[in-house]
Amino acid sequence: MAAWRSLLEAHAAVVELLEQELERACGLPLSQYEVLLKLAGAPGGRLRMRELARSVLLSKSGLSRLVDRMAAAGLVCRERSLDDRRGAFAVLTDPGRMALRKAAPVHLRGIQEHFAGYLGEAEAEVVGVALGRVTAAAREAGGQARGGSCEPEPCEPDGQPEPCEPGGAAQDVGEAAQSGRVLSAD
Repeated sequence: MAAWRSLLEAHAAVVELLEQELERACGLPLSQYEVLLKLAGAPGGRLRMRELARSVLLSKSGLSRLVDRMAAAGLVCRERSLDDRRGAFAVLTDPGRMALRKAAPVHLRGIQEHFAGYLGEAEAEVVGVALGRVTAAAREAGGQARGGSCEPEPCEPDGQPEPCEPGGAAQDVGEAAQSGRVLSAD
């Protein structure tokens, strides 16, 4: 249980520091950074709202409100699904891509300073393997607990997400941020 407690305490402390640094340097909450990062790593810079909610660990309603705020700021837009009129996509915009490029070096430096810098190479490998194993087992158990059923994707609040133009490939930003490469803001 000591390992579990240490994991929770370390996670809370480091996430709080990362949040403060991103807010101070870029005016970007960590939750928005995470959404931008997930969208940048997705094909075409777009994900179904349901997939995005799962990947960022937010409730569907929490994600919907977050995406609404991000859309109002011009970082993302919503796009109606052509295949399923009830579904919608969150799409990374050019200003969102630029915000991610500006925030990624701050975030990656924070991870190095507040987490990775305290682990030797061998320790980092052990932690990564162990947590990967726990995550895989938890996801497998979660799928079994749900019985593998799928709920239909809920309608957007107004029922009509606005179409938008994503503006270009976002893959390079997501890959760079996930791998630790730093991209310039220009």
